[in-house]
Amino acid sequence: MKKYIMIAAGVLLMQYAHAQVTIDRSKQPKPGPAPVLNIKDPVVYKLANGITVLVVEDHRLPKVSASFVIDAGPVTEGSKAGAFSLMGAMLNEGTKTMPKAVFDEAVEKMGANVSLSASGGSASSLTRYFKSAFTLMGQGLKEPAFTQESFDKLKTQEITGLKSQAKNAPAIASRVTNALTYGKTHPSGEFETEEGIKNLTLLDVKAFYNKYITPSRAYLTFVGDIKPAEAKLLATEVFGSWKGAMLTLPKLPEVANPPKTEVDVVDLPSAVQSEIRVVNLVDLKKNNPDYFPALLANYILGGGAQSRLFMNLREKHGFTYGAYSSIGSGRFQTLFNASASVRNAKADSAVAEFLKEINRIRSEKVSVEELNIAKALYNGSFALGLEDPARTATFASTILINDLPADFYKTYLQKVNAVTADDILRVAQKYFNYNTRIVVVGNTAQMLDGLKKNGYPVKLYDVYANPVTASSATNPVPDIKATDIIKNYLNAIGGIDELNKMKSYELTMTMAMQGMNLNVDEKKLAPNKELMTVSMGSNVVMKNVFDGDKGYQQQMGRKKDLSAEEIAQKKVFTSLIEQIDYLNNPAFKLVVKGIQKVNGSDAYQLTVTDPTGKTSTEYYDIKSKLLVKNESTTVANNAGVTQTLELSDYRKVGNLMFPYKQALTIAAAGQEQNLVMNVTDVKVNAGVTVEDFK
Repeated sequence: MKKYIMIAAGVLLMQYAHAQVTIDRSKQPKPGPAPVLNIKDPVVYKLANGITVLVVEDHRLPKVSASFVIDAGPVTEGSKAGAFSLMGAMLNEGTKTMPKAVFDEAVEKMGANVSLSASGGSASSLTRYFKSAFTLMGQGLKEPAFTQESFDKLKTQEITGLKSQAKNAPAIASRVTNALTYGKTHPSGEFETEEGIKNLTLLDVKAFYNKYITPSRAYLTFVGDIKPAEAKLLATEVFGSWKGAMLTLPKLPEVANPPKTEVDVVDLPSAVQSEIRVVNLVDLKKNNPDYFPALLANYILGGGAQSRLFMNLREKHGFTYGAYSSIGSGRFQTLFNASASVRNAKADSAVAEFLKEINRIRSEKVSVEELNIAKALYNGSFALGLEDPARTATFASTILINDLPADFYKTYLQKVNAVTADDILRVAQKYFNYNTRIVVVGNTAQMLDGLKKNGYPVKLYDVYANPVTASSATNPVPDIKATDIIKNYLNAIGGIDELNKMKSYELTMTMAMQGMNLNVDEKKLAPNKELMTVSMGSNVVMKNVFDGDKGYQQQMGRKKDLSAEEIAQKKVFTSLIEQIDYLNNPAFKLVVKGIQKVNGSDAYQLTVTDPTGKTSTEYYDIKSKLLVKNESTTVANNAGVTQTLELSDYRKVGNLMFPYKQALTIAAAGQEQNLVMNVTDVKVNAGVTVEDFK
């Protein structure tokens, strides 16, 4: 009945081999001239109904692929948000003449791939089957079944997906960031809601289909073992007689960035990490002379594992497993976005480091060496991508859509290599706006006060980007003593008298992790002996032992004695039930912090500082009085590890109550592992001996 369980099963040991190369770093290597890329020009046709056909021959393999892309631009859905994507999903639900099962079987028999979406479709197969696969794609686009049964199924799936994201910090951060940056009525700021999806009808989906699935403004690209004349004939046969609505590219009003830096905070009490987004709007067209310098500037700032953000937030400070940035481009406004997942307590420090690095690249020239390294890495990545014919095929339509010069991609690397340090400084000042929007989604109880100390205005929003007033955002301290919360809990699980009669207990649990089914056995013996064994079949995966004076951890055959600090931590507890120690030992400090929601119910939020100085946060349900959640942070391998344990499904065993479901989330440096343990058996005062703890 510990308030949390320390499980190391979520930690994987990984080893990397590093090649050692002797380099004379006193001499700057001289970059060679950038090559002109040998990218084959497509053959281009135009069908009468508006479809532009592009054909890139490649007879090295007996395979052909085709992509059909409708250039509709950003789609505004308004009150029908979600109908556009539902429409795209329904295109994969069969045609008027072929039910989904028959359609899918026909594709599978050919070993082909056919997929459809709200923006078009694709088909690929061996050459001898391509005509049939391509014809199926055309039928799916032109003659979708649109049955009520499929609509109801997909609608239910979409609602289920939204429910599963209700406490997903990254999903919430993306939604709120876009809504605040663009505005909720902008096509890039709209978002789906459960209520909105429930109100959609099949007629709504059909209306979006009739408007947006059309040959108008469509690009059909063939790549592979097919001749241009053959491709044109096939395109005409499948799509030539197709008629549809005329599309025009939407004109969107320009959206302004905030006049000064602001921090927009969303409270997510269940979050064990804060999701940080540092964003500003950019208008960067691909034919803009700033395009290539902006790509390199972003690459230096946050483009990969060698970037400044990564080296600062991960390597130097250990806040996260990865910090990155990206910059969009195109005909419409897009985002510069720097992001990371960090533990809540370090959100304020991480924000400060983000702004520090953005300000540095805006105010200091990059070195020649750093610039050359970035060019080399970027060029290598670009060159690897050229090995995929499907990618090079998109170059042709991209050139047409964005009004680019015909040699845009052939001279791509030359333009990258021509970027100077002055160019980097200039575009960083222009596109990395230091007056920016910082969105932070996390547990405000652990990070809000720190964010306020950074000196920027802090605004509060809910998970749907609605402003939260100061009065509704406050977490008032309830008029109850911390000791009364603990006493109520102890009474709820059986009472102190009954708890004192318990000299030992054993919990048998099951747990699934990464596809493996594990068995967990936890034993406790008064006053403070403890054992936990995790096994898979007859093999012990992990074992933790403490005999009251010393102990060890054993994992994957490796045994490690507990440190003096770990032993001291365990010795502060002299009861099987920690909360009894809270009352009996004045060295424990208890503070009521407020009321928070835990799984939809109000719970008292209590911080507990033990005699060693370690602090954790506990949540006690106001109605049931039971402990429902515990949060704590430890340090492992020089990185902070946050553990959140949610307890539920309390059941009576004799005169005592035990939680039969324990959901543990372990978060470290931007990554999470979720473990759910289900209790299958509880034994009180039976089956535990001193011999177990050796």
